[in-house]
Amino acid sequence: MEFKCLKTSDNARLSLLWLKDEIELPAFMPVGTQGIVKALLPDTLIDIGYKLMLSNTYHLYLRPGVEIIEAFGGLHKFTNFKGSILTDSGGFQVFSLSDLRKVTQEGVVFKSHIDGSYHLFTPEKVLDIQFRFKSDIAMVLDECPAYSLDKSFVEKSLNITLNWAKRSSVIKRPPHTAVFGIVQGGVFEDLRKKSALEIAGMDFDGIAIGGLSVGESTQEMYDTVASVMQYLPEDKPRYAMGVGRPEDIVRLVGFGVDMFDCVMPTRNARNGYLFTDFGNINIKNAAYAKDESPIDENCDCYTCKNYSRAFLRHLYKSKELSFYTLATIHNLSYYYNLMQRIGQAIKNNSFAEFSKSFLDKRKYGYS
Repeated sequence: MEFKCLKTSDNARLSLLWLKDEIELPAFMPVGTQGIVKALLPDTLIDIGYKLMLSNTYHLYLRPGVEIIEAFGGLHKFTNFKGSILTDSGGFQVFSLSDLRKVTQEGVVFKSHIDGSYHLFTPEKVLDIQFRFKSDIAMVLDECPAYSLDKSFVEKSLNITLNWAKRSSVIKRPPHTAVFGIVQGGVFEDLRKKSALEIAGMDFDGIAIGGLSVGESTQEMYDTVASVMQYLPEDKPRYAMGVGRPEDIVRLVGFGVDMFDCVMPTRNARNGYLFTDFGNINIKNAAYAKDESPIDENCDCYTCKNYSRAFLRHLYKSKELSFYTLATIHNLSYYYNLMQRIGQAIKNNSFAEFSKSFLDKRKYGYS
């Protein structure tokens, strides 16, 4: 992996990341939990413009299993995705999906949500799984506690995460996989500073900010990210995990964040919520029953060029599976185009103006 920051506009950064291909940052990563983005073929994702996708270590470890993916030559060949793949550590899923788990300094024992079997994730095992997947970017194991105002609880969790990170940082990695560390610490500025400084001092290729969008307010999230940016190295990519509202992406780019992921555009698509600069369209509403307009007059995605709001509403109400595909194409195209516009604004040294205009427009909203 190589990374180079080309230009800044205010604090927003325009950079290049070299994995399988050259990727311009800031960038959004669609979430392909099971190795594929729901309702889309891998080539469709490439056609939209995406070169980087996120997949989930926890889910792929449990099913189909490491051995099967490894037998196919890795996750790229197994899924036939021609771009690059970042795999998260599975830590968030362990803590959110498993009813029974035990966290120690060694790792975490958890119960599979599929068949009830017990498994142990250690920092070493989690990276080994991702190396065997031949992931382009692997994330270290961390504990992602739910939002809590109990500082002692968050500090105890952070100390475990930092111990796991130290063990991860010294593991020999294959040449095809970069490894990112993760900053935790809840909404406590001193804990975030401690975490950021320690992670920045370890041998990682990039640094993520975890524990976001887990129950804290939007302002708390902004304050948390802003507080840690000054401690992160400028020569490495910065990744805000799980952040996905367009407004939040624009705000966090303004703090210097380079990478994002979230299920929001795909999950919202399947539930009939479609993104535009002027807010989200709820295609279920009767107001669209005879609407001949595309979702967005300014969008040139396949869906907007070929289908009306009325037809899409008909598909949704009829529970036609094709709706999920068409809606997902639009939402992911919207996100891709948003990142392109952000990049262009940084190139033009006009990010602050773009950000204000964009955030003002999004205030109005549709229903």
